[in-house]
Amino acid sequence: MAKTTGSERNSASAESLASAAKRASKKGPPPVHLWNPEFCGDLDMRIARDGTWFYLGTPIGRHELVKLFSSIIRKDGEDYFLVTPVEKVGITVDDAPFVAVDFNRVGNGLEFETNVQDRVIAGPDHPIRVARDPDTGEPSPYVLIRRNLEALIDRKSFYRLVDLGEVAEQDGEDWFGVRSQGVFFPIIPAAELQG
Repeated sequence: MAKTTGSERNSASAESLASAAKRASKKGPPPVHLWNPEFCGDLDMRIARDGTWFYLGTPIGRHELVKLFSSIIRKDGEDYFLVTPVEKVGITVDDAPFVAVDFNRVGNGLEFETNVQDRVIAGPDHPIRVARDPDTGEPSPYVLIRRNLEALIDRKSFYRLVDLGEVAEQDGEDWFGVRSQGVFFPIIPAAELQG
């Protein structure tokens, strides 16, 4: 999360951000990558690992409001922000800003849907990656949704992906993974499947 110095004031509020996001989204997805307002400080907003958005410690119950906020999220370096043409506030993201809650086969691709109804087909522009916990080896699978914003693929969808898996050579080693739009995405070294 972005750090606020003592001289920075947070004049932004959830209401002002929602209002600006609503105005900006009337003509399609807001171009947050083009906006560079001054940093206004951190907002007490958090996205939990399961995709639940919290404001002032309370879950945001209105799905349309969550969708609106999700349209103006941006990641700069390792920090997440909500950005409008005139405001930029830091928020906390526990893991990834989105959760991929389902996928379907579309032609030769796998189309993922997020908890905020974004849809992408995994492929060269939307790669799948799997991070593994160094201590437990437990996988955390992700798919790139937009720019450098990923969705954590939920457990049920990951199990379905594994059912579609195959073994293929990747960098001279056999890997178990999945294909979408002709691209192979490795999940685990094939040798570890037999161990």
